[in-house]
This record gives sequence, structure tokens and C-alpha cells, in this order.
Amino acid sequence: MGKIDENKRKKKEALFNTAYELFTTKGITSTTISDIVEKADVAKGTFYLYFTNKYDIKNKLVVHKTQELFDAAGAALEKEQIHGLEDQMIFLIDHLINSLKDDRALLNFISKDLVMGALRSALLTGEHSNREIYNHFLGLVAADDYEYEDVDVMLFTIVELAGSAGYNSIIYEEPIPIEHYKPFLYRTVRLIIKSHQTKHKNGA
Repeated sequence: MGKIDENKRKKKEALFNTAYELFTTKGITSTTISDIVEKADVAKGTFYLYFTNKYDIKNKLVVHKTQELFDAAGAALEKEQIHGLEDQMIFLIDHLINSLKDDRALLNFISKDLVMGALRSALLTGEHSNREIYNHFLGLVAADDYEYEDVDVMLFTIVELAGSAGYNSIIYEEPIPIEHYKPFLYRTVRLIIKSHQTKHKNGA
């Protein structure tokens, strides 16, 4: 990476970090573009090189933060060397939920979609910025010992369940606190995965 490219990356990262800090402390409505560029010590013209308005940077921040969470969960999964789609999915969801449980500001910022919002967007729209997360899930499915039907429907159902139920359980402790709710959630995720299995790849 050249010096110019590195400088651009640092400025964009400064805008991201500052916007996130202001959005999670002052709120999106109360934060102006001037607030962001002044605190980041970046010219307003530089802001518009990367973003059209504050809602554009907010949306890109959600994808950015989501990617960071999935990267961390994926790296943890590789270290554990867990095999089998059911156990892998449970591990990833558990890692994501624990990360957000420990960071309420991030959870509130990403909102009710949990971190699964970016994956849902990829499933529905095929948006390029979210394809890396989606493709990672497809890779897990492809590597499993079983073949699956309607994979997009399976992932979408898990995403919606984990997203909405996880959020309500963490924030409102509804229907029960998240640590008590996890066994019910994960059991249901396993049942969803099993319902989409068609056959074992070795014919068993």
C-alpha cells in the first residue's frame, strides 16, 4: 500500500471511529457531519469523498462493525477446529451474542437485527459489501458431511431467529435472560439445520 493510499485509509478509519463514538454517545439525530469532521480533524470535503451523508456513514459503519464481529468469531472458530455445521453455527452465534452482550453500545447501534443484519442483507439483496459474511456461511455448509436443500431459507431463518430473539433477551431479558435462553435458542437452531438436511454425502 502506497503512502497516499495509507493516508486515505487512516482518514476513513478516523471518520468511522469518530462517527461511531458520536453516534453511540450523542445519538445519530443529534450528531452532525460538522461534529464528525471536527472531532476527527478531517476536512468536510474528505468526508464527502467516502460518504454521501451521516446516514450513509451509519449504514457503512453497521457493515464495518458487523464484519469485525464475524471476523473475530470466524478466527475463534478456526482455532477451536469444530466440525459439523450444527456445532459450528452454534459456536458462531454464541460468540457473536457474547460479544454484543459485553458491548451494549454496539448492540444498540446495530439495533434489533443483531449482527445478523448484514447477513440478512446479503441473503435478500446480494449486496457486495456483505457477501464475504454470506460466503463464509456457504463455505461451512459446503464442507459439512450432509447435503442441504434451500440453504438460503435455512440461513435466513436462523438469522431472523438469532437476531430478534437474541436482541430481546439481551436488552429486555424477554422471555428470559440470555444465558438462560441460550439452550432453547440453540436447540431450535439445531432443529432448523436438521430439517434442511437431505442426505449424508457418503450415502449413509
